[in-house]
Amino acid sequence: MLTEQQNASVAQATNQKQNQQKHQALHQASLLNKAEFWGEAAKALDWIKPAKTVLDESQAPFYHWFADGEMNTCYNAVDRHVLAGRGDQVAIQYVSPVTDTEYGISYAELQAQVSRLAGFMQSIGIGKGDRVVIYMPMVPETAFAMLACARIGAIHSVVFGGFAANELATRINDAKPKLVLSASCGIEPSGVIPYKPLLDKALAQAVHQVDHCLILNRSQYHADLLEGRDLDWQAALVTAPWADCAALKATDPLYVLYTSGTTGQPKGVVRDNGGHAVALAWSMQHIYDIQAGDVFWAASDVGWVVGHSYIVYGPLLVGATTLMYEGKPVGTPDPGAFWRTIAKYKVKSFFTAPTAIRAIKREDPDGEYLQGVDLACLKNVFLAGERCDPDTLVWAHTKLAKPVIDHWWQTETGWPVAANLMGTAPVAIKPGSPALPVPGYAVEVVDELGEQVAPNTSGNVVIKLPLPPGTLTTLWQNNQRYQDSYLSMYPGYYLTGDAGYTDEDGYLYIMSRIDDIINVAGHRLSTGRFEEVLCQHPDVAEAAVIGVDDQLKGQVPLGLVVLKKGVTISDEELHKQLITLVRQEIGPVASFRLVSAIQKLPKTRSGKILRGTMRKIADNQQYTAPATIEDPQTLELVRTALTRMGYADALV
Repeated sequence: MLTEQQNASVAQATNQKQNQQKHQALHQASLLNKAEFWGEAAKALDWIKPAKTVLDESQAPFYHWFADGEMNTCYNAVDRHVLAGRGDQVAIQYVSPVTDTEYGISYAELQAQVSRLAGFMQSIGIGKGDRVVIYMPMVPETAFAMLACARIGAIHSVVFGGFAANELATRINDAKPKLVLSASCGIEPSGVIPYKPLLDKALAQAVHQVDHCLILNRSQYHADLLEGRDLDWQAALVTAPWADCAALKATDPLYVLYTSGTTGQPKGVVRDNGGHAVALAWSMQHIYDIQAGDVFWAASDVGWVVGHSYIVYGPLLVGATTLMYEGKPVGTPDPGAFWRTIAKYKVKSFFTAPTAIRAIKREDPDGEYLQGVDLACLKNVFLAGERCDPDTLVWAHTKLAKPVIDHWWQTETGWPVAANLMGTAPVAIKPGSPALPVPGYAVEVVDELGEQVAPNTSGNVVIKLPLPPGTLTTLWQNNQRYQDSYLSMYPGYYLTGDAGYTDEDGYLYIMSRIDDIINVAGHRLSTGRFEEVLCQHPDVAEAAVIGVDDQLKGQVPLGLVVLKKGVTISDEELHKQLITLVRQEIGPVASFRLVSAIQKLPKTRSGKILRGTMRKIADNQQYTAPATIEDPQTLELVRTALTRMGYADALV
């Protein structure tokens, strides 16, 4: 006789097996009958003119979804919910611990704010196809701005608030906006960050001149307005007329988003209206298990793709409540802030980056801030934005007692490529894997010649064309660069730039960027695998591994680790234990002898570790600190640590 627990385990395993078959059947249907699959998904939206041609392949490799359809993204995200009688439901729940402010905005209020802002835009000559740059903090007005552009067919380009003036100037030169929407300041735990002086400096540097700037003055910092160019947000909207939703082609651009870390000429990802809305609405239901009326929280920033897809558009398209948060996982005020917010606002699905969980884990390794917090409302936790090491996922699952779902996607794809379909067919979670390719994506792992590799063999991760709806259609005004960057290495395939493998069950493992594969005496090893092993050490909060030049072996791995708060292990003992751990898990072939603790790792504001910059420092190459770096001083911490290890030359 099986025990009750054994019976439950057998039932769970059987259910997961059935769900894997269901996932695979959905995936196969999406590839064999693309037009039928996505035509059915499109019925979740309201169309002015439903598309007769779901997929237009006539201009391959430039594919067009719903080519002859007409719709409006703002109408689908706002107006139709009001018309359906849910105008009183909260659309945006704003939580700002840095200003001690919390309030909800109903769908009816959102419609009024967006319509009036769109009307103001029209009154100063902004129309279909015009570009609008949005340079703002995490405030509801940023979402209003995006939706107002979508309402009238203007193309928005959100630039992360607080970006350096020269980086903002390059994006203004590339997008050539008529209007910039900005705020007087952003607020970080460190204090107020004035935005207006940065904007003024950027506009002085830019070759392209904008006609107008609309400035939201916040109480924490008052911005001076330039007469004739700058307008006050509140004053301008008082008399602004309401604007109706424009009829737009599904293929009309919705936005341009410049990829983080670009240097020289920016690389602007172009997203269309129709395919984008269809894909996001599908993903909200099938991946994130979110329906109308549910509360969804993506703890990101509107300046990143996660903020576009899953703070603003995705939740609103399905009539959910989206939580917008101006704060950090730790320090505003403590490592329990996320959990208390989830409990207070009854968040059903929560999405954050692994780096946020690692920050919480470092400050609160035993989960003491979870004590007394009722998370019964929380069904799933989703992690993305960077590679999630198994230790971080297991820690979160153990402390939260909830499914923790790693999933993988990119700025370019706009929505998940590999994920667990928690709303439709949840499969077994394998720490270290974002699970299975999502319907619509034909993912393959190939060698340098483009030949598919065997399971459990590392290679380059590619996606067979056409990409599904919602992915990038091209790069802004640069079709050739789009082809050169993504399509030329393997004709007929999109190059993700990531390296990984699939296992015997079809689960995908993303180990590193292609350029983060190191070659140790002819052995190709992933830096991600090293980091995975280092994070198994009980005292390590996070790790970064790079390949450094070696005269004998070509390259050898070098690791930097951040320790958990309160750890007192000696450098010598830590060094010995980490080398032993890597030798046990990866083997002598790893040639792992270089490792040291560091106070903080260099990262972008979205949480990606700057391994490429670290490599350049180690090898004494010229480098430019990326525009997206969160804390430039971390690069000097890296230089000091590397110099101590016999690599980067010390600054004289």
